[in-house]
Amino acid sequence: MHCGFCNETCPTYRELGDERDGPRGRIYLMRQLLEDDRATEKTRLHLDRCLNCRSCETTCPSGVQYGRLLDIGRQLIERRQRRPLPERLMRWGLRQVLPYRNRFAPLVRIGQLFRPLLPSFIRHRVPRLRARVPWPASSHARTMLALAGCVQAGATPNTNAAAATVLDRLGITLVERARAGCCGALSYHLSEQREGLDFMRRNIDAWWPAIEAGAEAVVVTASGCGTTVREYGYLLRHDPQYAERARVVSGLAKDLCEVLGNEDLAGLSIRPDGVKTAVHCPCSLAHGLKLPDGVATIMRNSGFNLADTAEKHLCCGSAGTYSILQPEMSETLLDNKIQALMVDNPGRIVTANVGCQLHIESRATVPVRHWIEVLAESLGPR
Repeated sequence: MHCGFCNETCPTYRELGDERDGPRGRIYLMRQLLEDDRATEKTRLHLDRCLNCRSCETTCPSGVQYGRLLDIGRQLIERRQRRPLPERLMRWGLRQVLPYRNRFAPLVRIGQLFRPLLPSFIRHRVPRLRARVPWPASSHARTMLALAGCVQAGATPNTNAAAATVLDRLGITLVERARAGCCGALSYHLSEQREGLDFMRRNIDAWWPAIEAGAEAVVVTASGCGTTVREYGYLLRHDPQYAERARVVSGLAKDLCEVLGNEDLAGLSIRPDGVKTAVHCPCSLAHGLKLPDGVATIMRNSGFNLADTAEKHLCCGSAGTYSILQPEMSETLLDNKIQALMVDNPGRIVTANVGCQLHIESRATVPVRHWIEVLAESLGPR
């Protein structure tokens, strides 16, 4: 772990030029933490600044699993360095609201109602109100499960409905389970790992009857969540009650672009609208799920006019709760990403993760959509 290739693709190292704000330096800090029990506020600061975008994992020729190391390091520092009260309250508040759609969605709705009256720095963070589209009523022999999620269900409720519409045309019924919710990533990455694992167990319990009945896949339309669901088997490997079921769920977990990539889309009669479209590939899709070209390939093969973009491997700065907890760095990275997406003057931007969608939308001058919504709206007649 000496070559430093990872630093060249690390967004925070590129911005700050500090070895401690790159993967190699952070691993050294974590090693100090383990070997010498040296935990300082500066150690925590440099670990907090990490986006966990996992671009370094894609770059690393040695296959270092940095994301897993970071979760270990962050949990250790939380035990050894007590945060100031305002930070603890902020993190507690995020964990009490964001993972629960029945708490988050009403707050979003209130923000949308009063959006014109809010100060600009808050108004831009409130998701725009979206008219609901219907869920397909038909049923097919082929069935797949959908992760309803938490933030996506309240902020962009049409994403899964659009996915269900497209899959319905392919003879697949997409089903959401009421008891399934947050994937567990938010709590887990905020070093409340037991809480995160409980969310994972709840989802497994909710999905298991349908899996036993023959559901083909657990379809995830938010790639950030998909990265976590794909790791259920690893994260619950020591749980005697859930280990085997978690392994099965991980094997069934697929991003939507994986599902559509394995289907014949010719029968969809897609009629693109001709709008030049910039594709933003989320870090979770590119580096977590290793599908950097999944969305672009489907849209290009479906006839959409794709715009050129730059710096495709760099994070937009959303990164779950990062945009809230590290706003200054997040905004800097967002500015860089929007410039990179707009180099070819697109008429819209599409992405595959709700966090990226909302974050980019807060600053972009063109519409920002989930790619499956654009695809669904371009379907030809049956």
